[in-house]
Amino acid sequence: MAAVAEQAVRKGRKYDQVLDGARMIFLRDGFDGASVDDIARAAGVSKATLYSYFPDKRLLFMEVAKAECRRQADEAEALIDDKAPAADVLRLAATRIVDFMLSDFGQRVFRICVAESDRFPGLGHEFYHSGPLLIRDRLAEFLRKAIARGELQIDDINLAAEQFQQLCKVDLHDRMIFGMAGCCTPTDRKRVIDAAVQMFMARYRTPTQT
Repeated sequence: MAAVAEQAVRKGRKYDQVLDGARMIFLRDGFDGASVDDIARAAGVSKATLYSYFPDKRLLFMEVAKAECRRQADEAEALIDDKAPAADVLRLAATRIVDFMLSDFGQRVFRICVAESDRFPGLGHEFYHSGPLLIRDRLAEFLRKAIARGELQIDDINLAAEQFQQLCKVDLHDRMIFGMAGCCTPTDRKRVIDAAVQMFMARYRTPTQT
């Protein structure tokens, strides 16, 4: 079987239909539990049609993951008021990052990318560009606006955006990955989100804003 990265996705009239059906089944059954028959049935297409668009289930899952990441990023961006204080915008962004990271879907994407990284390195590459990198670029775009109005002072904008993403993962990510009991309560999430915003603002707020 060719590596996923080398396989092409064919887009056509039923592409979105197949993607919607796959999303429904992956969310319900997970990657391993999702059968091609169920996906085709949910999408209202034949297996032959499904395979004509996505010759590999991993490729289909990754397209679903990429579409979900874009949807989450677009929804978050639509809620952002560019004129709002930076701390408020960052809190919204942090909440979205944490919610996706801890969601069943977000966890499945991460685990599949790690588990299949040796055989299918293209999976991780694709998810990085449609997930973490997309979030970084959206954050960086807002940070530039906050800098332009004098609220923040940042030399390396991309690095700052990456730092903020990592601050949102503190404690929660490791506890989730290693299956620690009780992860992660609303109190846990609020604690990490509040600290991420406070630490970021303490580092990058302009002196006149203190």
